[in-house]
Amino acid sequence: MASSLTKDSVSPGTPGSEKTFFGHPRGLATLFMTEMWERFSYYGMRALLPLYLVAPGGLGMNAGTATAIYSVYLSLVYLLTMPGGWFGDRVWGPRRTVAVAGGVIMLGHLTLALPSSGTFFAGLGLVAIGSGLLKANISTMVGQLYSGPDDPRRDGGFTVFYMGINLGAFAAPLIIGTIGENVNWHLGFALAAVGMGLGVVQFLLGSRHLAPHSSVVPKPLSAAEKTSTLRKAAFWAALAVVFYAIVGFSGTYTLNWILVPLTLLGVIIPVLVLTRIKRDKDLDRAEQSKMSAYIWFFVAAAIFWMIYDQGGSTLSLFADSSTDTRVFGWEFPVSWFQSVNPVIIMALAPVFATVWLALARRGKEPSTIVKFSFGLVLVGASFFLFLAPLSIAEGGHKAAALWLVAIYFVQTCGELMLSPVGLSVTTKMAPVKYASQMMGVWFLAVTAGDATTGLLSIAGVDLNKTGIVAAEATLAVVAGIAIWMYRKRVKELMGDVR
Repeated sequence: MASSLTKDSVSPGTPGSEKTFFGHPRGLATLFMTEMWERFSYYGMRALLPLYLVAPGGLGMNAGTATAIYSVYLSLVYLLTMPGGWFGDRVWGPRRTVAVAGGVIMLGHLTLALPSSGTFFAGLGLVAIGSGLLKANISTMVGQLYSGPDDPRRDGGFTVFYMGINLGAFAAPLIIGTIGENVNWHLGFALAAVGMGLGVVQFLLGSRHLAPHSSVVPKPLSAAEKTSTLRKAAFWAALAVVFYAIVGFSGTYTLNWILVPLTLLGVIIPVLVLTRIKRDKDLDRAEQSKMSAYIWFFVAAAIFWMIYDQGGSTLSLFADSSTDTRVFGWEFPVSWFQSVNPVIIMALAPVFATVWLALARRGKEPSTIVKFSFGLVLVGASFFLFLAPLSIAEGGHKAAALWLVAIYFVQTCGELMLSPVGLSVTTKMAPVKYASQMMGVWFLAVTAGDATTGLLSIAGVDLNKTGIVAAEATLAVVAGIAIWMYRKRVKELMGDVR
């Protein structure tokens, strides 16, 4: 993609003024590589996580507990994007926050690599905290490389950046998954730490190419705000320490004392945040109307992610126990299934973009509401498809690997219908007062969906049973049809947003 700016049209010292990265500012290469390595470490560890939790050589848990831990971990990653964004805006600035986040993630993976269940959960917590800090700020720095929303290179820059995410996600299960499953679980987690370490090193070396204002704290805390924030943090930390000390010394502590509060927070906090914004009297009538419409999209997205993210837990555990992973006599690691989604995204994302442009030129591009409804129907269809291999397994046979590939394919098509549109509509419908916070609100839909899966698992629901899978599939399809049926009403609430 050729740059629309020449060296003469950019002042000296501007990032990207001397050399470019595919026609984009040089800083994009730094952020591309940072995100690629972070996703490499994240998706590599994630591919191993449920398998390690149930493995006899791992923690030897049952599938329900493993799914609950996996779901809670994912919900925390997305829940922490909001405080992560707050740190970037009020405390450290985006650049320093990303550097610190990378170090925390690396430390988390190293902690996971230690052969102890106690350090394992501490490592999960560190990776979740670091991911929340990084995810909220690195995209901000991509946007800062360009002169503004009207820079013609901006959308292309985010597309290149998005490719880095999927390259890391594709390679991670093939490398980290193979080492973890076939050699040593903890060596796999250590390899994830090496990947993040490489990302941190190249970020620090290439940070001179980033926009100067990426180091600026946009709205620094005042002295009074710092004192108040530290007092509140100390109070809640002390309360948690006292509470869990009492539980521990009483001899009643179980893992659910951690899992249940975290899953409840994952459901309650998104509801409270949406309610607070909706009830804000500073919003005018048009903004209130758009927020009413946005709640439809939010609930739809939560249902979508509840099913979609089970691709790494429910489907992965099914693959581990009931899927034939042999090809021409050669057996591949179960974690390799997690590379199916990113490779399909890289193949189909340009196709979807081309189709939308072609339809738009003819005035026939589906509206945001219709795309959302299709995305929900597709993710529901993927679980209806899941019923076939489940039935095969219940008959005492191993299901063919292509069944799972087909399920991931349908889910990815649904993701391409819903996820990019959801990000776009979030920015378009955000009230002015909450413009910088709404992207965090969108991620809370993922939190709510994953936390719901966690609650079901903690309650003892077997998510690999045909009745439950059929119920989830039906819920998604019914929700998609409901949005389509009420599309005119939602469109009215959206006002001038299309």
